[in-house]
Amino acid sequence: MNLNILNDEVQQFIAGNLKTDITKLILKGSPFPGISVQELANQMVAKQKSEKKLPTWFLSKSIYYPAKVSIEQTSSEITAKYKSKIISGDTMIDITGGFGVDCYYFSKQFKKVVHCEIHEDLSTLVKHNYQQLETHNIDTFSGNGLDFLKDTTDFFDCIYIDPSRRNNTKGKVFLLKDCQPYIPPKIDFLFTKTTSILIKVSPFLDIKNTINELKNVKEIHIVAINNEVKEVLFLLEKNYKSTIKIKTNNFKKETVETFDLDYLEEVTSEYSEPLSYLYEPNSAILKSGGFHQISKKLNLYKLHQHAHLYTSERLIKFPGRIFKVENSISYDKKKLLKLLPQKKANITTRNFPKTVAQFRKETKIKDGGEIYIFLTTDLNNKPKLVICKKNNETLS
Repeated sequence: MNLNILNDEVQQFIAGNLKTDITKLILKGSPFPGISVQELANQMVAKQKSEKKLPTWFLSKSIYYPAKVSIEQTSSEITAKYKSKIISGDTMIDITGGFGVDCYYFSKQFKKVVHCEIHEDLSTLVKHNYQQLETHNIDTFSGNGLDFLKDTTDFFDCIYIDPSRRNNTKGKVFLLKDCQPYIPPKIDFLFTKTTSILIKVSPFLDIKNTINELKNVKEIHIVAINNEVKEVLFLLEKNYKSTIKIKTNNFKKETVETFDLDYLEEVTSEYSEPLSYLYEPNSAILKSGGFHQISKKLNLYKLHQHAHLYTSERLIKFPGRIFKVENSISYDKKKLLKLLPQKKANITTRNFPKTVAQFRKETKIKDGGEIYIFLTTDLNNKPKLVICKKNNETLS
């Protein structure tokens, strides 16, 4: 941690040049003795990335930023604030602290929080940032969080873990064993230090497989922002053996779409041809696998078992996109083109034998416009084209 970066003149330079081309800045070199141009560039890039993701840090003075990868991997303030509300108590520990965004919000719910970070430089700058943020109930520990737990006699109301991808793992992570630390073998030990464990996992992990690997899962929280799943959280409670609740949340600009269900609840859907309205669930619900539960709870028909599109005659409030059905036809390109004189539409596939690219190539339909076409399969297993517009009606 280069303390020269915290000088007022340097901080003013960083704030005043956030829109500057970083490549040009690097070519000019650093205007400050004792600070490399690479250090300056990293502070600027990391601060830029924080503007929307971490506005509290972005707007605070003398924040010291880590390598940009730490900013990319950290929780956003939206997800950190959400997860802080699903656990409670007096004391908690984050054994994989990172940049400390989660602990900052945990500290608003708990009397005492411990932030453990194995990398000393990151732990040091997190401690500095907490001082700048005037947060005084977080203790920072530089070292392995599991070692801290082994050495302490303290008992915590909750342990939070955000395992990182192993260094030799490339691409998307689908299994807990691809993460460090590997949690399942350590659960029995962790439950000697707490009665509640909250684990953040990759959005790509399979829910069923993860439940089978973990013990005493009580709740699963799926958090999406603007229809992109950002976090999947597993809440474990010591000796819990009852029904697992799945809570889905999709944070939009001004609203939050929520839908809760019971894992493995035995329900069935009714099916129908497209009616007046078509519904497409948000990504959090799709991740949950609650395809029949949403149909049953909201009294909707499904178009097909594997299509995950829903329909109704009357408009309802729905956690996802709502469309007004203009027409629905069998897979007939000539008929479709007659209905689309401008040959322009937004196209989505749901359980359809061809990709969007293949369909566009065959039909020459360009992207965009007010028309939405869903390429799907109907209840008779026949290819179906559902032609819609976004719903502009409001519920009375």
